Amino acid sequence: MSERIVADAYAWVEYLDGTSRGLKLRDLLDGGGEVYTCAVTLAEVVSKAVRTGKDHRTAYEVIHGNSSMVDADERLSYQAGMLHAEVRRRVRDFGLADAYVLAAARSLGAKVLTGDPHFADIEDVIMI
Repeated sequence: MSERIVADAYAWVEYLDGTSRGLKLRDLLDGGGEVYTCAVTLAEVVSKAVRTGKDHRTAYEVIHGNSSMVDADERLSYQAGMLHAEVRRRVRDFGLADAYVLAAARSLGAKVLTGDPHFADIEDVIMI
């Protein structure tokens, strides 16, 4: 069975920038891994592209074309809110977008692919 992951904004930015950290996501995509992206993550990556003068359309197309989107619906939003409150007890600046990524991964039985230090001590995370 192929690996199932939810790529967060950190992983996608590294991939889009062609860095060595982005190689893990590339390998998963090339190897037929199941890659998912939370809709909130798409917003983060597009925002980062615009703010740094990069092509936001290309960022959108790459993410959309290489992963399955996870919508931030009512159920996922509730789970993200619960996780956000729980993790913030330990990681003071754990963001709501991070909670969405974690909730999406848990709902899919997947791991989070990231280099974000906010995830360092969380189970089922692959750090790049």
